[in-house]
Amino acid sequence: MNQRLKKGLSVFALVSVMGYAQAQEQENEKKSMTDNPLLSEWTGPYEGVPAFDKMQVDLIKPTIRKGMELHLADIDKITANNDAPTFENTIIPMEKAGQKLDRAFTYYGIYSSNVSSPEFREVQKELAPEISEFSSKISQNEKLFQRIKTVYENSQNEPLEPAKQRVVDLIYEDFAMQGADLNEADKKRYAEINKELSGLYTKFSNNVLADEENYVIYLKKDQLEGLPESYVKSAAQAAEDRGEKGKYAVTNTRSSMDPFLTYSTERELREKVWKNYYSRGDNADEFDNNEIVKKILKLRDERVELLGYDNYAQWRLQNRMAKNPENAMDLMMKVWPAALARVKEEVSDMQKVADSEGADITIKPWDYRFYAEKVRKEKYDLDSEEVKQYLELGNLTQALFFTAGELFNFEFSPVEEGTVPVFHEDVKVWEVSDKDSGELVGLWYLDPYARQGKRSGAWATTYRSYSELMGKKPVLSSNNSNFIKPAPGEPVLVSWDDAETFFHEFGHALHFLSADIEYPTLNSGVRDYTEFQSQLLERWLSTDKVINQFLRHHETNEVIPDELVQKIKKASTFNQGFATTEFLASAIMDMKYHTTDPDEIEPDTFERETLKELNMPEEIVMRHRTPHFGHVFSGEGYATGYYGYLWADVLTSDAAEAFADAPGGFYDKEVANKLVKYLFAPRNAMDPAEAYKKFRGRDAEIDALMRDRGFPVPEKDEK
Repeated sequence: MNQRLKKGLSVFALVSVMGYAQAQEQENEKKSMTDNPLLSEWTGPYEGVPAFDKMQVDLIKPTIRKGMELHLADIDKITANNDAPTFENTIIPMEKAGQKLDRAFTYYGIYSSNVSSPEFREVQKELAPEISEFSSKISQNEKLFQRIKTVYENSQNEPLEPAKQRVVDLIYEDFAMQGADLNEADKKRYAEINKELSGLYTKFSNNVLADEENYVIYLKKDQLEGLPESYVKSAAQAAEDRGEKGKYAVTNTRSSMDPFLTYSTERELREKVWKNYYSRGDNADEFDNNEIVKKILKLRDERVELLGYDNYAQWRLQNRMAKNPENAMDLMMKVWPAALARVKEEVSDMQKVADSEGADITIKPWDYRFYAEKVRKEKYDLDSEEVKQYLELGNLTQALFFTAGELFNFEFSPVEEGTVPVFHEDVKVWEVSDKDSGELVGLWYLDPYARQGKRSGAWATTYRSYSELMGKKPVLSSNNSNFIKPAPGEPVLVSWDDAETFFHEFGHALHFLSADIEYPTLNSGVRDYTEFQSQLLERWLSTDKVINQFLRHHETNEVIPDELVQKIKKASTFNQGFATTEFLASAIMDMKYHTTDPDEIEPDTFERETLKELNMPEEIVMRHRTPHFGHVFSGEGYATGYYGYLWADVLTSDAAEAFADAPGGFYDKEVANKLVKYLFAPRNAMDPAEAYKKFRGRDAEIDALMRDRGFPVPEKDEK
């Protein structure tokens, strides 16, 4: 801290030396050491909850900085220990280190994902390289790594008990992958690359968010033809929220774009909405992401080259279920031809409908959803809007709770408003307990609605995870969606796809809530495995027990007719060409980007030419085009890992058949117990492949996936 501040100079005196802004920052830094609520131990009920009501943007910088300082001090205590390294004096204190920083990052994450603002984005931009530098100070701490390495090598000669051994293996592997064994010069360059990447990731995601906020289309009353009443009311509310009362807003998010393209009869408007959405980050302006993508790819490649890998994908996949890019690509290319063949059939069906109506058009990407819906009605007599009348958000939430009760023995009870602080008035909280014992398991927060400053999509997160080492405290989990907030008094009606996504993300929350592990590191996920549990939970939406109790008409409360249910099930493989192809195109491109020399990549050209080589249908685009592919370029969680959804889907389809074949079907107690015991509770305490084999009795097979999608099952190789 500035020496003159230590001597007690006033803020006013400092202004003349360093300017008011810098002086104010010093004051905030000082505050962070005393009464900063964002660094404080969580208080209140449930053994402490986040002080979301105390959040202030101007506290974030001092909070994160102080948290990083305290975490590094924890590490210094470990490395200052002169005793021979052991699990107890090295790994245990590592697991306990940085608790204040963990709490600080909870608030940082909320600002980043749920309530971002221009002020926060400036803070984020400034902190990103500092956070990267902090991470490097730990991952490249030579004394720390040598202690970890000693514990690891000793455990290879004298193995520890399984949970301890798994922790040691995971920590050692992570440090080795992060360059801990490099020489000093390469370590320095490695850290520089990470610092530069962190800034690029932040800029990439903020550019996408800017394009989502800047490209809003306002409609007049005569431009609403074909749109469902529920959408019109929500669009009116969205316009009013943006100061355009009397108009109707089509926002640049999937939750707004998708239904508009499905139902609007205004083809020119569909094209405009489509282009807005798929051009995010690709508008040749200050928010364009193409140059950022090039820089990211080059830096990632340089970094793994320091570690001796041929490409980024090779480095990233070594500790995933796929093990290497070849295995991941092999799975995708087994499915790709069948998906393309199905798209041809789908486009042919749509073109026939368009021709029969005298539309005089050739199907384009902005027509796909619109005419697919017409085909759905014609082939299956299934009206998506009719289905939505039975998919009301409150009922679906109760369906989640019922499913969790049947499979996990969990009970959900609403927490009285005001008992637990929330970061936005839309957020509701439930208590989660064991149905038999009444023992508290944790809390579940739900933030359901889209808003300015909230990133698009749906996700789950955890504010506090479970582990025996940290005192078995209640889990604090959350789900976050982007349903369009209805006009006052109106219901929230969602599509079948959105209902499945709601179940999917709740699967992640159940994974957090059901954890039964000893050490925090075992809460880490294996990317091509963690999606499996959540994808599996989607299957319960279409079970009889959920249908008969919770899929009820929002006005009459009548159960969805069996005839309509049968149409839904019959149409379950409908449009799988589109769904599989748009996803796989993104996943394959992700892998291609990270197995190709980045010097040969110009993103726009590379995307176009690679998709052409793959025979990508011109009527479909990637689900996430390169300039807004946040999974891959706003961080590293899904980089070369987007294929993981398909890998997980193989497990999902295979596991679903285990339930379907059981005497009690999807509510079979024996299979449910194995599901929790082997696939949810252990988190990463057990090798995923081993865990799945314990559940299923064998490895997963691709056949069930192909059956699920209505694709031909590949012939078995003769051995």
